[in-house]
Amino acid sequence: MDLHSPYTKNKNRLVDVIAAIQVMGSYKCYKLEFSDWADRISGYGSRGDYWCKIFVEHPEFFRLDSGRNKASLVWRRTYQKLYHVDLGKQITRAEFDELSPEQMQRISRNPLSNADISTLINTAISLHAEELDHKADSRWWIVGVLGLVGVLLGAVLQWLVC
Repeated sequence: MDLHSPYTKNKNRLVDVIAAIQVMGSYKCYKLEFSDWADRISGYGSRGDYWCKIFVEHPEFFRLDSGRNKASLVWRRTYQKLYHVDLGKQITRAEFDELSPEQMQRISRNPLSNADISTLINTAISLHAEELDHKADSRWWIVGVLGLVGVLLGAVLQWLVC
């Protein structure tokens, strides 16, 4: 893994990813603009750029639309657009085919189940833990180098005193 993993860029990254998964997995609309997600996730619509960065840096969970101004949860994109946001339920393909173009604007993809959201959260936690382990493993040499520097410094000081 990259030493500059998004999971270790800031101390709140895992918390933010989990919050985004929860909201984006359960909200009635599967795809929104960054400022709308920011408002729903953190209560601050003005932080759309911050959330955009999180979505971009975590393609294992999030995707941007082709215009790159809306984000969605990858898992929800696998569902057909048959969820009526006003009725709060899935409709049939026949019911969908009878909708007017205006009514079709109120159709989204099904929200995830609690079990699906839990799976994604556990995946995020595992990825974060793996990155922390990797980062710790990449620092094994520091103790040895510091010990060697101490020995060399001691030898130099001993030589200067004599």
